[in-house]
Amino acid sequence: MNLVRYLCAPAALGVMLFSGCSSPNGQPRQGSESLAPNEVLEFRTLYSENCAGCHGPEGRGGAAIALADPVYLAIADDTAIRKVISNGVRGTAMPAFAESAGGMLTDKQIDVITKEIRSRWTRQGILSGANPPSYAPKSAGDAQRGEVAYKTYCESCHGPGGHGGPKGSAIADDSFLALVSDQGLRTIVIAGRPEWGAPDWRGNVSSKPMSDQEVTDVVAWLGSRRSQNPGQPYSVSNDPKH
Repeated sequence: MNLVRYLCAPAALGVMLFSGCSSPNGQPRQGSESLAPNEVLEFRTLYSENCAGCHGPEGRGGAAIALADPVYLAIADDTAIRKVISNGVRGTAMPAFAESAGGMLTDKQIDVITKEIRSRWTRQGILSGANPPSYAPKSAGDAQRGEVAYKTYCESCHGPGGHGGPKGSAIADDSFLALVSDQGLRTIVIAGRPEWGAPDWRGNVSSKPMSDQEVTDVVAWLGSRRSQNPGQPYSVSNDPKH
């Protein structure tokens, strides 16, 4: 038995030495290297590390809108989505992700995110032949008309003056308005927040969808209630106690 062990030991040592020679000392084996952050092109990794914190797992929404909302994808084209990812939205919690704008993502990585959001979460026929308001406004809004439109389409959920109601949150609140852009407001009015049960522009009043101009005017009215210098203490004008 000892003789067998004695004879086998040199052979085993030779195999170990031979296998060791195939990989030079100090060099990792092929395929074992970790990718540098700017080389990652896998959508799930890019989304989970850069988007999911605000837009929710699988794009289902969180502090920010649901990117997996097919109505949103029907009104926002790839150029608009890519622009927001690249440059962020000034004055809101949406940062710029492009390296050219001070972020950490390359153009290729932003292309992957934009393309995959569209290909994974678009749903054909979601508009059912309806003609939605445009993603961006086509004309200036009128706050006075917007107040009338708000009472017609929004007040039943969000309450008088936008201070909140039994079905919806306060959307004329200083804190909220300080964190959302006019485009963000427009997007929410058109696409709704389906993850919260908030309807899109077609569902506020039965058989009476909001027109493009009414959406523009509601956003103008909400914008007129935004504090010019947000911070505490907020203006008492938007406090439902006053």
